[in-house]
Amino acid sequence: MAIHKILIVDDSPTERYYLTDILVKNGFSVSTAENGEDALLKMRADRPELILMDVVMPGANGFQVTRSIARDPELSSVPVIICSSKNQETDRIWGMRQGAQDYFVKPVDPQQLLARIAALGA
Repeated sequence: MAIHKILIVDDSPTERYYLTDILVKNGFSVSTAENGEDALLKMRADRPELILMDVVMPGANGFQVTRSIARDPELSSVPVIICSSKNQETDRIWGMRQGAQDYFVKPVDPQQLLARIAALGA
């Protein structure tokens, strides 16, 4: 199933704009959330087909939100790609253990991101 609707979860307006710009120019429908709680509400309302998740945010961090998504039968089918400035291998491993499908370090390379989205949607 091809991916069209993507939810970007990031507390940085600059990062939300950067990712939205890349995705919209490539034909995706994008919605955004500034924190984990807002993301969970938008997921239930908008039904995105993919989530790009920051880690360091106020309130619940991206690892916690990813774990909540993975454990929720209603949401667990939606893949999560973590996009974080945390660049340690232990962060990547922990993110994947929480249920993420992939882990990118910011700044995200547009071609790598688009290739991964295409692979997930194949």
